[in-house]
Amino acid sequence: MKITGFRSLTTVHRWGRPVGDANGFVAQGVTEVPVLLVETDGGLTGVGLGAHGEAERVFPALDGQDPRAVTTLYDRMLAHTFKSGHAGTAFGTIGAFDTALWDLKAKMAGEPLWRTLGAADRFVPGYASGLDIALGDEELVALYSGWAARGFTGAKLKGGLDTERDIGRLRAVAEVLRPNTRSPALMLDVNESWGRHQAVRLLARIEDRVELVWIEEPVRRWDARGHRAVGRAARTAVASGENLTGLEQFRPLLAADALQVVQTAGVWGITHFLRVATLAHGHDLPVSPVGYHANPLAHAAAAVPNHLVTEVQDIGTPAGLTVDQAIEDGGIVLGDAPGLGITVDESALAAPRQNAGWARPDGPHVRPRDAGLRLVPEPGPPGPATRVRADTPSLGVPGPAHRPARSEHTERENTP
Repeated sequence: MKITGFRSLTTVHRWGRPVGDANGFVAQGVTEVPVLLVETDGGLTGVGLGAHGEAERVFPALDGQDPRAVTTLYDRMLAHTFKSGHAGTAFGTIGAFDTALWDLKAKMAGEPLWRTLGAADRFVPGYASGLDIALGDEELVALYSGWAARGFTGAKLKGGLDTERDIGRLRAVAEVLRPNTRSPALMLDVNESWGRHQAVRLLARIEDRVELVWIEEPVRRWDARGHRAVGRAARTAVASGENLTGLEQFRPLLAADALQVVQTAGVWGITHFLRVATLAHGHDLPVSPVGYHANPLAHAAAAVPNHLVTEVQDIGTPAGLTVDQAIEDGGIVLGDAPGLGITVDESALAAPRQNAGWARPDGPHVRPRDAGLRLVPEPGPPGPATRVRADTPSLGVPGPAHRPARSEHTERENTP
C-alpha cells in the first residue's frame, strides 16, 4: 500500500463554555479543529488532527511511501524541513501527518492503535482540565461536578493572575472531587505567566494553603534555570514540555534536573510522544500528555512504562467526528475500532467563522505584553459577577480580566 495524497478539512468544537488561560480566553466557546486525511491506493484513509499549514511542503516526504514505515517517515519529514527548522507550524504539520500514519498502520493491521503500540490495557488514567480561567464560581463547580460524576480524582485549573483567586478555586474543586478520594490531586497551570523573579514567591503563597501535585509552566518554556529554581524551592513537582518541539529542546531542562513531570502536546504527534517518553524514562521521570481533541496520545500513553496521567479537556468531540472511546472511571477507556477509532463524517463538519476561536488575531494564544512583569494581581473578569449558591464553596476574590493583546508586542502560542 502506498500513500497517494492528502486532504485538509476544518471543523469546530463547541465547548459549551468559555475556554482559555492566563493569556486570554474564547468567550463564545467555539474553536476550530483542523483535520488532515492521508489517502492511500489501498482505499484506507489515515486521520490526523491539528494545524498543518505546511502540508504542501512536507507531503513530498511521504508521497508514494509505504505508510507502515511510520518512524522512518517521521525522520524523513524532519529531514525535508531541516534547513528552515522544524519548530512551530512545520512541527505541527509533521505531527498531524505522523498521527495519520499511525492511524493507517493500525488500520492495516486491523487493530486499535493501542494494541499496535504494545499496550495490554485499554484504560488510560486521566485528570480533568476545563481550560477554565473565565468561569464564574457556579460554572466552575458545575463543570467539575460533571467530572466527579465520571470518577475523576484529579483536576488541573488555569490560573496565575491572582493567587488568592487561584487558592479559592483550587479549594472549591477539591471539595467537588472529595467524594471520590480523600486527597484529590490538584494541579495549577499558569501558562508561563510568571517571571522567575516572582514564581517562587507566588507558588509558596499557594502551597501554604493548598496541596498541589504539580505547578505547570511556571516560567518560560525554555528557562531551565528558572524551572530548576522553582523546583528546588517548592514542595510540589514542576511540569512542562507541551510547547517544546523536538528532543533537542527537552535536553537542557532534563540535563539541569529542572522538571519532575515531562509533558508533550497531542498536536506534535505519536512518534514525538514516544521519543520524549523514552527520554524521560531514561531520566527516571514520568510523562504526561497534554489533552487534545479525541485524545490521540492516549493510545501511546497506554503503551509506555512511565505514563503518569493524561489530561482530558472535554467529554464531547468536534462536529462531524465520532471516537471509539469512553470517558469514565476517572480516565479514558479506549475501544476496539481499528486505528485511532476516529470516524469523520464530512457532511457533518462545521465551518468555523472567520477569525473565530484560536485563530483570533488578538488571542487567546497571544502572550500579553505584561506577562511575567505584573507586580500586583489582575482585576476581576468582565461582565456581571456570578452569584454563588449557599452550598457552593466560596472562591474568595474576583478573577482575571481578559485584555486584548497588543499585536505589536505579542507572541503567538502553539497549543491550548
